[in-house]
Amino acid sequence: MSVNQTTDVPAASGYPAEAPSKAEAPSKPAREDSRTDMVGKALGLLVLLGDEPRGASAAEISRRADLPFSTTYRLLGSLTRDGFVDYEPDGRRYHLGLRVFQLGQRVSNHHGFAGTALPILRRVTEETGEATILSVRDGIHHLTVNKVDGPQTFRVTSDPGHLGALHTTSVGKALVAFADDATRAQLVEELPLEPLTAVSITDREAFRAEIEQVRRQGFATMDEENELGMRAVAVPVFNAQGHAFASLATAVPVFRLSMEALVALVPLLQAAAAELSARLPQR
Repeated sequence: MSVNQTTDVPAASGYPAEAPSKAEAPSKPAREDSRTDMVGKALGLLVLLGDEPRGASAAEISRRADLPFSTTYRLLGSLTRDGFVDYEPDGRRYHLGLRVFQLGQRVSNHHGFAGTALPILRRVTEETGEATILSVRDGIHHLTVNKVDGPQTFRVTSDPGHLGALHTTSVGKALVAFADDATRAQLVEELPLEPLTAVSITDREAFRAEIEQVRRQGFATMDEENELGMRAVAVPVFNAQGHAFASLATAVPVFRLSMEALVALVPLLQAAAAELSARLPQR
């Protein structure tokens, strides 16, 4: 596919071009709308780069964003100049810059995910010897906001900033099951159920039954549904209204703990979740 190098100028209408009169000149609100639109496009590029840990070229980003190459290139230049994007000359690839990390750290601190949550997660990991993960819901995904790895050499790959599926993860199922009634009903009926492994839940009735089971037992599990060779158990972190504003999980490779042994950690996770509920700012 060739790279689209057109500009943002609208296609010709078939009529001779005429210079607008003063009365027809664009108004100030129109110019402001245009600037707002460009800000939205720039933020969209940052989101796309967040899904590319190895970076991407301007042409790749242009195709993924469905933007003209010239617009993409111009926006990437501005983002690079301001430190939100890094440019790798050798591979001609763009990566998220340190300014994004700085902003993310400020958000994390504001919500207590670093200063308040981290010691609690560390305490859980000290007792289990395994990775402890804290997630929140971000639309139709879960967002990892903090993680403490265990001392074992085999690491869990869900690092802070990772966006994952709700229906294939224990943290995601807990967030769905203990959302408010309207949100839960909408997610259960409309959430895309794309398979990530051969055992991912893709049937709507099966997913509905899974969420009801999570609500009955008070915790959610994942057994190779999101990633082969991994299993996890998660509990909700409740706000004052009794809805989950976060979820807390222990994740392990399947060769290290059975599902029964993992579920035995639920009381420990629930105690930590109760402490997080009391200490974290609630959304």
